[in-house]
Amino acid sequence: MTTPALLPLSGRRIPTLAPGASSFPHHRATLRLSEKFILLLILSAFITLCFGAFFFLPDNSKHKRFDLGLEDVLIPHIDSNKEGKPPGGHIIHGQGGDDEHRHREEEESLRNKIRADHERALEEAKEKLRKSREELRAEIQTEKSKVAQDLKKQDNSKPLPPVPMPKLVGVNDGDPGDPDVKEKRDKIREMMKHAWGSYRQYGWGHNELKPLAKKGHSTNIFGNSQLGASIVDALDTLYIMGLHSEFKDGQEWIEQNLDFSVNVEVSVFEVNIRFIGGLLAAYYLSGQEVFKVKAVQLAEKLLPAFNTPTGIPWAMVNLKSGVGRNWGWASAGSSILAEFGTLHMEFVHLTYLTGNPVYYQKVMHIRKLLAKMDRPNGLYPNYLNPRTGRWGQHHTSVGGLGDSFYEYLLKAWLMSDKTDTEARKTYDDAIEAIERHLIRKSSGGLTFIGEWKNGHLERKMGHLTCFAGGMFALGADGSPNDKAGHYLQLGAEIAHTCHESYDRTVLKLGPEAFKFDSGLEAVAVRQNEKYYILRPEVIETYWYMWRFTHDPKYRQWGWEAAQAIDKYCRVSGGFSGVKDVYSSNPTYDDVQQSFFLAETLKYLYLLFSSDDLLPLESWVFNTEAHPLPVLHQGNLTLPGNNPQR
Repeated sequence: MTTPALLPLSGRRIPTLAPGASSFPHHRATLRLSEKFILLLILSAFITLCFGAFFFLPDNSKHKRFDLGLEDVLIPHIDSNKEGKPPGGHIIHGQGGDDEHRHREEEESLRNKIRADHERALEEAKEKLRKSREELRAEIQTEKSKVAQDLKKQDNSKPLPPVPMPKLVGVNDGDPGDPDVKEKRDKIREMMKHAWGSYRQYGWGHNELKPLAKKGHSTNIFGNSQLGASIVDALDTLYIMGLHSEFKDGQEWIEQNLDFSVNVEVSVFEVNIRFIGGLLAAYYLSGQEVFKVKAVQLAEKLLPAFNTPTGIPWAMVNLKSGVGRNWGWASAGSSILAEFGTLHMEFVHLTYLTGNPVYYQKVMHIRKLLAKMDRPNGLYPNYLNPRTGRWGQHHTSVGGLGDSFYEYLLKAWLMSDKTDTEARKTYDDAIEAIERHLIRKSSGGLTFIGEWKNGHLERKMGHLTCFAGGMFALGADGSPNDKAGHYLQLGAEIAHTCHESYDRTVLKLGPEAFKFDSGLEAVAVRQNEKYYILRPEVIETYWYMWRFTHDPKYRQWGWEAAQAIDKYCRVSGGFSGVKDVYSSNPTYDDVQQSFFLAETLKYLYLLFSSDDLLPLESWVFNTEAHPLPVLHQGNLTLPGNNPQR
């Protein structure tokens, strides 16, 4: 049975590449000649041409070889304006035989130099041709390593400006006290060690792991390059779990191997939330400068994606060329709300750490543009054309394609120490429209969030949408019109619905999407919606609800999910998604997603930890569960920031 292809859904996650696609480049069997060797051949041909010209061109003082100023090209260390030569490059005649004699000597000297260079180039070429294939390969690798080291030296020569480190609270421990809870937390930690250890053994340096095939895996969102996505994504989880030896392994790989000067096309959204978010979190937690430096290097590579007529970034960008484009399937070349709307947290921190206002300006421009646009029924469509600045098809979702846009409005306010009131107002208005048009109760009493498609409500909810329960709870405090209690209750109802989607399956793991019509409630109907790919959103909501209510059922539900994952997704080579949660004998999709280490296991670990581990008053989690500190007003040095606001 073949695995169904998973198209990018965007939002909090673009899932996986179509199974069967190779993660490895196709290497040619024939030998690739060294770039240096090719350049030497071209150079020797050029020198031969020049050398021959000296003998075949007439030797007449009226036709000087350098009357065109070519010495600036061939021998740039010679000052073209000395010895009475004007800026135009022409010799001033009539200054006597001394000048003529001197010019002949210079010409002869240059001729001898070219002859020597030519002979040396030919000797090097002959030497190359005498070497074996293995020797040439080794030499090419040595040259590449030297260039990489030189680049590292250049990067390190420009230290980032020092900025005050935000006050960091609760970066380790979190002992729950209760022995039973501690035992559960230790089990989650053991699951993380198994996932990381398997990746370390079988997929090291690759973006993800195929735990059954026991080899590396990559998808189109990373350009099929070996950027070590699982390493970067897992760092902060390893750190808060106290797995410092594993953390150090990851740090060493990043220091020695993580290079963004590669000719690959990547998802701006995914690379931002996983790599920039992961690197920034690792920097804040550990204080290791390398993570900050790498985050800034990558951010600079993403900036060309914003070179569009509207400033709304492309979905994809080539890290080497800076050329951007959008997904072919996205509403006539549109950009996606959850992608261009999920940059704010990371980009604000980039401006804070570098002092460069460009990151802050890019995301604030997006916010200002959206504020000017008409919104049908107060809802934000999922598609926006970056060329015209017009909405694409009118499809609104709090799941894939829309979800984290709303999340980042709320979290922009929280991360600003609740001073970014514009973000809070935008969030409140959006949630009010969502409540009016998308949130309904089923005949069985389950609260769900549907999707708005061209004036019609589709009574279907995705696993991705289940994060919203936690979002409503997180945003309850500060709600307008004393509605804090209402939104905390709404969060609890969404958590209950999503738990039901798990509880009504054979494996006790939730499907990718589930419906609320034709007598079916919280159940997947289509075969291609019955899979579970180690997603975190339901557990994320359990954790937020636990933090705000301490209702023991959330720990109970989280433990049920952890046991089901360990029972049905664990294999000898790691953890794999399953294709049908309603089957007692499911087949695996053979992918250990990087977000399983970044999010699913982190939220489970936090669920069984005390509240003083990463307290929500001091930390805000990006949509990949990477914790970033609140930028308290005393530390905030963003352009245009008004301390009196």
